[in-house]
Amino acid sequence: MGGKPLTALAVAGFPQSDFDPAVITAVFTGGFDTLREAGVALLGGHTVRDNEVKFGYAVTGEIDPDRVLSNAGARPGDVLFLTKAIGTGIVGTAIKAGCAPEAVVQAAVRSMTALNRAAAEVMRALPAGHVHGCTDITGFGLIGHASEMAAASQVTLRLDTSAVPLLTGVRELAKGNRPGGLASNLEHFERGVAAAAGIDQDLLWLMYDPQTSGGLLIAAAPEHAAAVDRALMRAGVGAARVGTAAPRGPHLIELA
Repeated sequence: MGGKPLTALAVAGFPQSDFDPAVITAVFTGGFDTLREAGVALLGGHTVRDNEVKFGYAVTGEIDPDRVLSNAGARPGDVLFLTKAIGTGIVGTAIKAGCAPEAVVQAAVRSMTALNRAAAEVMRALPAGHVHGCTDITGFGLIGHASEMAAASQVTLRLDTSAVPLLTGVRELAKGNRPGGLASNLEHFERGVAAAAGIDQDLLWLMYDPQTSGGLLIAAAPEHAAAVDRALMRAGVGAARVGTAAPRGPHLIELA
């Protein structure tokens, strides 16, 4: 983390027949519009015929080698901020099942289409030492990526589940719309997690929910946490304080 994207090459695969060309147009148009929003120049790309739809970008950029923010930088005492609500995996599963209310769908779409650009620019603009580490929250869910940060940083991350922001209406969908990735995350990361008694099971599942275009988990120096919070707020980033880092204990993650 800490880099600035500059250029991109598209990589795409689409079926040769029985596939609406309008969908291909919409995919490329949406991607190009997002690149422009991110200030990234599209240089070209490569397409192939493929029965399974594939689309993505190979992105290059620049970064100050002295300001690289990795998931190995969290220190005991750091304050943890999360910049987006979680729950997109559960909402996506509910959409497939045809049981997701429109308001919930729209909230998830707004979250997934919102770039992390503003939060990234805030961290680059802050003085060195204000932020110690950062990771994005994607397919491994909040627990998975937080576990990786804790392991790489040799700390234990203490997360307050009541402070973790949730997408509108997702908690009501959690019981019957758990994606396969949630079960995989639970199986892989649960052994490193200590959960306090009394945490609602639906809320606990959400901590493992795989995210699409999730937010950033930021580890800020405790003496600068208020300044980081204010800077994110001024940039329009609704970051929530979700926990702290502590010296390494018997578990990577402690949930309260």
